[in-house]
Amino acid sequence: MVCGSMEKMQNGDVDNHARAASRRCNLLRRNAFTLVTMSCVGAGVALGVGLRAWRDWTPREISYLEFPGEIFLRMLNMLIIPLIFSSLVHALGNLDFSMSSKVGGRAVLYYMVTTILAIILGVILVVSVRPGISAEGTEGLDADTPFSALRPSTTVDTLLDLLRNLFPPNIFQATFGQYRTVLVRPPTNAYNATGLLPNQTNIDEDLHSWKITHEYTSSTNFLGIVMFSLCLGAVLCSMKEKGKPLLDTIGALSEAMMGMTKLVIWISPVGILFLIAAKTASISNYEVFAGRIGKYTGTVLGGLAIHSMITLPLIYTVIVRANPFRFVSRMSEAIITAFATASSAATLPVSISCLENRVGVDPRVSRFVLPVGATINMDGTALYEAVAAIFIAQTRGVVLDVGKIIAISVTATAASVGAAGIPQAGLVTMVMVLNTIGLPASDVGIVLVVDWLLDRFRTAINVLGDAYGAAIVEKTCEDQLAKCAPRDRPAGEATTRI
Repeated sequence: MVCGSMEKMQNGDVDNHARAASRRCNLLRRNAFTLVTMSCVGAGVALGVGLRAWRDWTPREISYLEFPGEIFLRMLNMLIIPLIFSSLVHALGNLDFSMSSKVGGRAVLYYMVTTILAIILGVILVVSVRPGISAEGTEGLDADTPFSALRPSTTVDTLLDLLRNLFPPNIFQATFGQYRTVLVRPPTNAYNATGLLPNQTNIDEDLHSWKITHEYTSSTNFLGIVMFSLCLGAVLCSMKEKGKPLLDTIGALSEAMMGMTKLVIWISPVGILFLIAAKTASISNYEVFAGRIGKYTGTVLGGLAIHSMITLPLIYTVIVRANPFRFVSRMSEAIITAFATASSAATLPVSISCLENRVGVDPRVSRFVLPVGATINMDGTALYEAVAAIFIAQTRGVVLDVGKIIAISVTATAASVGAAGIPQAGLVTMVMVLNTIGLPASDVGIVLVVDWLLDRFRTAINVLGDAYGAAIVEKTCEDQLAKCAPRDRPAGEATTRI
């Protein structure tokens, strides 16, 4: 009998070990792709540092190193427009009007709350740390660093351009052109002997007297595409059975785009490795990041860390009542892609795939909330612009009262909404924030030296904020979603809420 008991105990131990080994294998299998991607990030940094330590590399050689990553980025960009269009139209078309208004309203409310919290956090940190007060923070930096996107503009013009781009005159042109106001300096013969226009101050400072024209830049007007898609989806929803054939066709297009996304994702580790390696190898002076504007960099990264590790998880935990860190681990693929590409728009296909396949969010919510969020929800960008504007003011010795800080906060909120989901788009809208406090646009050059690095971190936070938003909106609307038509979820897709 004793022998039999011992044999049962031994068999039980074997079963326990077998189950534990099986759980470990399943865990590794589920997270294998994420582990490979993270390993490629580390390998990219190591490769870039090693190449840089070996010798200086020419821009042509860097472009060769970056080529595989460029191909990966092109493949992602190829999917953006059809994915945004089909996802928004199909998601909105499958909701009734009352449901779509609830989802849209709660999504916008979430975006506004988190953006305001990010800006308040950024202002508190930069005013407390005062990175621009120290002389060593800007020593040797050239405020007149050339930046092709800088142009004379007023805050009013920028805000009006934002509204104009919401309603593009040609939806096909919106895929490759964005409207913007251009101010043209009056001719020299308009000046008097003192270099001033009659009854005016210096013409270079009075932009309101310049001639107003416009141009279309070579960049996608995502705001216009989102607005058109939302309107078409709402109309198809109201048409009911008459609109079903077109809605089904667009739904098939949406699924096809997600299928193509899965194919592109398989090569993402290789693309990410070469993107990061090329950028790391191109750094001319590592001391810049540790010395001259290290306090500024630390302030921005500290704000982004607090927002992503405390603010957003706290909101998620209170509303969804789930583990936010497990949520982040399941979205890690999208976060790493955002860091590598520095583009929330390019990351959109990966974000939708992670949110639906790994987290289990309803596609009607994810494909409605994420495209809108990738266009208007930029928590990281808003925090960065508030910190950067006040930092630049500190380096110039400009004293900011409460009114100017509030003006910076409001303008940074509007600027983050208007920022395109492309690399370094925040620098363009930074001009509007600087104009608010009377600083020249050329002062953007002060922060250019580290912007490429900060851009990657703030993009990752933008993507994470969008993903949290989709899960939170689904949770707050789950009763209404249950009353609507059954989920349009692809076969085999995860449905477990974490």
